[in-house]
Amino acid sequence: MTQLLGRAQAEGGLVIAPAVYAELLAHPGASLQFVDEFLISTRIAIDFDLGESVWRDAGSRFAVYAERRRRSGGGNSKRLLVDFLIGAHAISKADRLLTLDASRYREDFPKLQLM
Repeated sequence: MTQLLGRAQAEGGLVIAPAVYAELLAHPGASLQFVDEFLISTRIAIDFDLGESVWRDAGSRFAVYAERRRRSGGGNSKRLLVDFLIGAHAISKADRLLTLDASRYREDFPKLQLM
């Protein structure tokens, strides 16, 4: 992850969606102060203003995913709306997504460049 982070920073600024910030705070042992200091020291910005277009795109893609899952006999959704908010934020406000789970985004965001 450190190598990916360094590469991403070398290629431009890093921005996270507020959902990612909230998930960082939920990490065992993480405090608000620790997360904020980490983000400042690594020059990672938080885009707290997702905007209407991100919410609409995330909702539309999540609905398509949920319908695809039901039709396949897989039952209810296994993924969370937050995954779609993160992907829609990256499509709308960035040129790529740094993720440890590219397969999670590949099908639902085919035009999103993944790192």
